Amino acid sequence: MSKRDYMARIDLELRAVGIPPGVPEHLFAKDLGRRWRFDRAWPADRIALEFDGGTWVGGRHTTGAGYQEDCDKLNTAQLLGWTVYRFTSNMLNDGRMVATMEAAFRQMGLIAVGYARGMARIQAREGQR
Repeated sequence: MSKRDYMARIDLELRAVGIPPGVPEHLFAKDLGRRWRFDRAWPADRIALEFDGGTWVGGRHTTGAGYQEDCDKLNTAQLLGWTVYRFTSNMLNDGRMVATMEAAFRQMGLIAVGYARGMARIQAREGQR
């Protein structure tokens, strides 16, 4: 399955639990001279989702250099106020990804009041930026 296919599935599963669509390939840390991107982001709430494919077949995220680059990226994101949730294909397949993201959005009060009101709240926050 390609990364594009995985991301389409992730979007579908997140929408099914009331999480509004995230911004695909959201660029961050540009002011620091970096061109890092999150797979999905909700910028108004500083929430990001990273999907690491190829974890069992020697993908980029499991090499020494790839792992180190991921550490730099995620540590910088944290310093910039982002909460980044990182997942593998196994976590998507067994439901942990969706359960974690749903819990995160509920904890922040973004979907606890129901999808429509949570979406309105997110859109209102984005309009304030």
